[in-house]
Amino acid sequence: MTEAHTTTSVSPTARHVWTRSRGLLLAVTVLLIAGIAIAAVRSGDQHGRLDPRSFDPSGSRAVAELLKDQGVDTRVVTTSTAAAEAAGPDTTLLVASPDLLTEKQQTALHEATQNSGGRTVLVSPGPASVDRLAPGITASVPGFESALKPGCALPEAVRAGDADTGGMRYTVSDEQATSCYPEDGEPTLVHLPTRDGETVVLGGPGLLLNDLLDDRGNASLALQLLGSRPHLVWYLPSLGDSAATDGGDRSFTDLIPSGWLWGTLQLTVAAALAALWRARRLGPLVPERLPVAIRASEAAEGRARLYRKANARDRAATALRTAALTRLAPLVGVPPSHALSPEEMLPALSTRLPDGTRDLHSLLFGPPPGDDAALIALADQLDALEREVRTS
Repeated sequence: MTEAHTTTSVSPTARHVWTRSRGLLLAVTVLLIAGIAIAAVRSGDQHGRLDPRSFDPSGSRAVAELLKDQGVDTRVVTTSTAAAEAAGPDTTLLVASPDLLTEKQQTALHEATQNSGGRTVLVSPGPASVDRLAPGITASVPGFESALKPGCALPEAVRAGDADTGGMRYTVSDEQATSCYPEDGEPTLVHLPTRDGETVVLGGPGLLLNDLLDDRGNASLALQLLGSRPHLVWYLPSLGDSAATDGGDRSFTDLIPSGWLWGTLQLTVAAALAALWRARRLGPLVPERLPVAIRASEAAEGRARLYRKANARDRAATALRTAALTRLAPLVGVPPSHALSPEEMLPALSTRLPDGTRDLHSLLFGPPPGDDAALIALADQLDALEREVRTS
């Protein structure tokens, strides 16, 4: 007669893994599809932030059209060489993202504009660029307010009134500079005369954006800052610029837009929360009733297989000795709570056995067996000892 044994595996199967993870995979798939769809829809006619060709809310097409009506022509350049060559007494040069320029580009652009006789407008320059492009001005911490009052005698600011210049704040050490639109005592717009021209440092791009141009005095201030010369050169730094090969000490993360960094951080937090949600709960063991009845012999056989697989002969021997002592204690008059005490069990067993020379201490409290054969012999000896005590 052949006995069939059912093998129970504690490892998760592929079906179990799929059942538990399909919800999370579906959510990730939906997010990816939605992101691709949004990117495809919004990638049509967009030119980018602060681009005078863009009709998007973050573009600057509106101010370019108003300047055109006033006779100011706007030209877009994407290389620092073209921007430096365009600088002149009848030209306003706007640098949209000064912090994206390398040290070499910043130095070359400053040398080309300080003696050009024209006006240079720097939009939100930070610590990485303002020291080189506008010496005498140091970037401070960003502010929290957008709409600010002029707070200075600069004619353009007085005529415009309140405007959205908030963003970066600056510390000015040049006595010839005019500080405007302060927040907590630090200006967000600085007018700095140069050797043969002027530089305007603008803390925030809000007044140049399409969706904010008609708020407060944004349009007036933008037209005055950018329309003082008949020509406006709008410099949008590009990674395709051959002069941008010298990256200095800037890292790869400096070239990543801040939106991507925040998006990555949010995805990381979401993944961590999902992992905590799906992870096993840690805590004390809680006894549960089994959904089906299991024979004691099957449970013992299953535990024995686990012990054998782990070569845990020490635990198996301890289990055998503990069970034998628990059954022997009532037979020799020892309380069950003292069954594992050799000081009480050994004398009590010696008085019940005719052969007092037997090494009971080694049998009941000795070291674990060294191999499987010794473990089997230990089980047989314990059974024989129990039978002998019961019949004595």
